[in-house]
Amino acid sequence: MMPGRFIAFEGGEGAGKSTQARLLAEALRAQGRCVAVTREPGGTPGAEAIRALLLAPPGAKDGRAGWTPEAEALLFAAARADHVAHLIRPTLARGEWVICDRFVDSSRAYQGGAGGLGDEAILALHQFGSGGLRPDLVILLEADEALAAERLRARDGDTSDAIGGRGLAYHRAVAARFRRLAEDDPQGFAIIDGTGSPAAVHARVMAALAPLLEARAP
Repeated sequence: MMPGRFIAFEGGEGAGKSTQARLLAEALRAQGRCVAVTREPGGTPGAEAIRALLLAPPGAKDGRAGWTPEAEALLFAAARADHVAHLIRPTLARGEWVICDRFVDSSRAYQGGAGGLGDEAILALHQFGSGGLRPDLVILLEADEALAAERLRARDGDTSDAIGGRGLAYHRAVAARFRRLAEDDPQGFAIIDGTGSPAAVHARVMAALAPLLEARAP
């Protein structure tokens, strides 16, 4: 049996994560591999319920402030704990691949970095809730601001959720933290240029995954 692997796509808003997750899943299935594609926050009924709270905080339509960074981090950690327990770990245990659109490094970049909570707090929550689970490889997609904004307009029009709609300074801080995380862990991350056609970016992703794709079951 070929070994299961856990791949997470990370990056800022409009980086192309969902598209590349789909293309990778299609490529792996064409190779005869069993693949589950999922997302964070979300992926299980419980986590999807928390996602709705995160992206549309109660009272936001009435002009009241959304979640504090601390509450936001706790909600993400709770959603992730449910996701890991009920989808990710069981799928990996069956020898299948898991491709996830965002995982814990998004919390490290958004709440820990741009939100000011720091890495230690986020990792402590992840250790408690999800046993510190790490992907076999994190694909960090980077795209320039103009391209990302164009993709977001095409996807969302004039609407945005509570996190995606935050200001430019916030999202620049997120991008900077993602880059720092990747540079500090070159074995765990692959930084991929997200510009160009989806097919061109997909080819870069496949090249980065080559060592895992060539691995054989013991």
